[in-house]
Amino acid sequence: MIRDLARDDRERVVYLARELGMFDAEGLDLIDQTLSTHFQGESNQLWLVSEGTEFEGVIYCIPEPMTQGTWNVQMLLVSPDSHGQGHGQALMNAVIDALKEKGQRLLIVETSSLSEFQRARDFYQKCGFTEEGRIMDFYKSGDDKVVFSKSLSC
Repeated sequence: MIRDLARDDRERVVYLARELGMFDAEGLDLIDQTLSTHFQGESNQLWLVSEGTEFEGVIYCIPEPMTQGTWNVQMLLVSPDSHGQGHGQALMNAVIDALKEKGQRLLIVETSSLSEFQRARDFYQKCGFTEEGRIMDFYKSGDDKVVFSKSLSC
């Protein structure tokens, strides 16, 4: 089941981010601060969770500043026990559907070029995203930023 993020999900999101080991302490703090901001009032952020018998995953998407109708997937996390079961695809499809309903036009996602992110890059292509470009040595020397996009036009 895909649903909107609830206040009760906050600890589970931070726990999942920590469990996956993709974020250092600074990154975990940023996630926690972003969740705080989201729950303080009206937000244009889009947070969705996948939940079955357990909390399976979360996706976080924001409008890209200084654009018209462009959104950026900032985070997509799926519990390691749930990898390969369609939760990531369901979350991405739910975001795409929600943005299409709002009349938005473009969705982008960025990731690392390191080999441990190959699965993520393959996933984005499977979801219909096209690799648009790379910024060499963006994250650190030898670690490029890879940018993907998907048109939301019908």
